[in-house]
Amino acid sequence: MDFRTVSVIISREYLTKVRKKSFLLTTFLGPVFFAALCILPSLIMFMAEDKGKTIGVVDKSGIVMPYMADSEKISYVDYSSCSVDSLKNVFPDLDIDALVVISRLDTVARSVSVSAYSGKPLSVDMKEAVSANVNNAVEEYRLAAFNIKGLRQIMEEVQADIPISTYTVDDSGSETITSSEVYMIISLVLSVIIYMFIAMFSAMVMQSVIEEKSTRVVEVLISSVNSLELMFGKIIGVAAVALTQFFLWIVLTAVIVLGVGSFIGMDSIMSSARMQSDQMTQMAEGLGVDQSMMDTAGMTMDADMLAASSDSEMAAVITTLGSLDYVEIFLSFLIYFILGYLLYASLFAAIGSAVENEADTQQLQMPVTIPLLIAFFIAFYAFKAPDSQIVFWGSMIPFTSPIVMLARIPFGVPFWELALSIGLLLLTFVVMAYISARIYKIGILMYGKKTTFKDLYKWLKQK
Repeated sequence: MDFRTVSVIISREYLTKVRKKSFLLTTFLGPVFFAALCILPSLIMFMAEDKGKTIGVVDKSGIVMPYMADSEKISYVDYSSCSVDSLKNVFPDLDIDALVVISRLDTVARSVSVSAYSGKPLSVDMKEAVSANVNNAVEEYRLAAFNIKGLRQIMEEVQADIPISTYTVDDSGSETITSSEVYMIISLVLSVIIYMFIAMFSAMVMQSVIEEKSTRVVEVLISSVNSLELMFGKIIGVAAVALTQFFLWIVLTAVIVLGVGSFIGMDSIMSSARMQSDQMTQMAEGLGVDQSMMDTAGMTMDADMLAASSDSEMAAVITTLGSLDYVEIFLSFLIYFILGYLLYASLFAAIGSAVENEADTQQLQMPVTIPLLIAFFIAFYAFKAPDSQIVFWGSMIPFTSPIVMLARIPFGVPFWELALSIGLLLLTFVVMAYISARIYKIGILMYGKKTTFKDLYKWLKQK
């Protein structure tokens, strides 16, 4: 193989891809898109909330209506003195969104049943709001039946929600506070990014091969270079495009994050924390818990406690981020991306050479895409048990290791496992590249026949 010829093909493939408008758009809009993904869920959730709804209540139990407290989203109208059937007959004229009927109190089960009627299916927010109020009323009724003075206060004092501080201990016995959530997020982000990159850019190689074959451009190229040089030049050229885009995404994302961080500032963060504290207090008061009970039960989040809690969590996050081996993570990402991409790109190149259009790739593509999907699903749950058998073997098997091993790395992986995984991946790439080159050499000039797995096997045996 003439490496000078391969370098020319790499340069051609690289320049062709980076000059496309689609490359420029995805490169510069990608970081903005990722930032939007973080913000949009909260924005959509806020905008999708029910507001200004009215619910009519027929309370036959006599214990629920006092707990139907109006809120910014929902207001309640008492129709307990009216007949349910008569209300149903004039429902469109009542100017209410739903009619909730509370049954008579079952003194044996100490409970009630609830039915809701509405012109349109009841929204989840409305159903949850009604359910919470009814549950509060029934709980208070049951507590009162025990006739124990201060039972509610006793229950609040007994109820516990103890946070867990996690530490890692090194060989010398030194301990460092850590945050499992940080490891989880990094694990998920790494696995999603490498899955997206391998799948996207490997498919790009296949599309490029199909395009050149269908337009007969490949016949001109084959007259000047051999098929092996053409295949690897195309694969490496697209890899260079991928790495360029990846590094640009890192730089642009860092600029956006730093810019947003300097614009928002710490004052806004502390203001948000104070608002959350106020909301917690209002929720407790809405449940009938007065200030003295909250103090006794340790529910009051004063400024000092809020600061202490925030400082502890922030310290764990900062310490965890500071203790990560970013060099290992970066190098591992680079190695697994390059080897994983080369493995799958060679397979996709072989598939592209065997067909004349994308519609014919479905059958041949399935055995290649299934391992990718399996790897993604394993990696998505790897943070729950990074050393479990399925995750361990997923990080060793070459067709899944590029994605699964990256999901394990933030939790710490022994060097021998990392070396073995990379070695197996490299060996598998060499074998699969040889097989793909044999298929590519013949398939790239085959026309007029739909390729099957039997045809691929025949091509492999030809010399």
